[in-house]
Amino acid sequence: MGVHELHETAKAIVADHKGILAADESTGTIKKRFDSIGVESTEESRRAYRQLLFTAPGMEESIGGVILYDETLRQSTDDGTSFAEVLASKGAIPGIKVDTGAQDQAGFPGEKITEGLDGLRGRLAEYRELGARFAKWRAVITIGDAIPTVGCIRANAHALARYAALCQEAGIVPIVEPEVLMDADNTIERCYEVTSRTLKWTFHELLVQRVDLRGALLKPNMVLSGKGCPEQASASQIAELTLECFMTHVPAAVPGIVFLSGGQSEVEATENLNAINQVGGPWPLSFSYGRALQASALEAWGGEAENVEAAQSAFAHRARMNALAAAGEWSAELEQPVAV
Repeated sequence: MGVHELHETAKAIVADHKGILAADESTGTIKKRFDSIGVESTEESRRAYRQLLFTAPGMEESIGGVILYDETLRQSTDDGTSFAEVLASKGAIPGIKVDTGAQDQAGFPGEKITEGLDGLRGRLAEYRELGARFAKWRAVITIGDAIPTVGCIRANAHALARYAALCQEAGIVPIVEPEVLMDADNTIERCYEVTSRTLKWTFHELLVQRVDLRGALLKPNMVLSGKGCPEQASASQIAELTLECFMTHVPAAVPGIVFLSGGQSEVEATENLNAINQVGGPWPLSFSYGRALQASALEAWGGEAENVEAAQSAFAHRARMNALAAAGEWSAELEQPVAV
């Protein structure tokens, strides 16, 4: 893929207010999701669930890209068509999670560093053969007493930039995901400060590693109050501080920002995205959600074949709500209860 194609692919993923379905849960994570609905996590049950999502009627009207896990990229539908082909035929671009997870950072108590650079060049070449056209790497930044440190932020920013450069060399659009976690009891102002520092170092490293920003997407957290903060910010405050932060630190060359949901509920994630788009910025401001697109669908499915249609309907509804939010046109009245 030439430079021009990288630019076009990045733009296509977020065109027409579409967003990304993050269906790249690791085997461990999907097991937790399945445990919550009493379904055993086997290769076949995981395949059946992903097939339900990818073949949902109309999903491609709201979803421009789908992030897959290694196992999922190698799987097929009942009729033997690979998932990558199914998605591509619907106009939803297939992507792949390539990091190998966050580990404790040596010498930095309470902080994480994401691993997976060793052997990445070879893996990217194989993933491209299998149909992936973009990739994802998640860095995890934790807020706590005296953390995050500059050492942690810089190490993760450097790894993100090296990953992104390898992706572009392989003809794959990198999604750069520096996630400031919302699990602590911090105020929204503290989240703003940490997100600012994280974005500053991330873009510094991307430029040092000669990453072409026009052929990459940013997948950040929104600027939010920590879950344990007694004073939760309103959607309008979240929108104001998120955009102030991004206008200061994110170059306009980036073709799109796809927010992660970070543990927000389905409707919260949609409402906050809508508020952000009602203010707006120089980039498409869209979504790359996992749980916030799937929770209702997973519950509706419950592992039963006869529930597939209801689950697909629940998923298509959530995707549509978020596409409306990406246009700043969502309202609570549109949230019809989906029959489960």
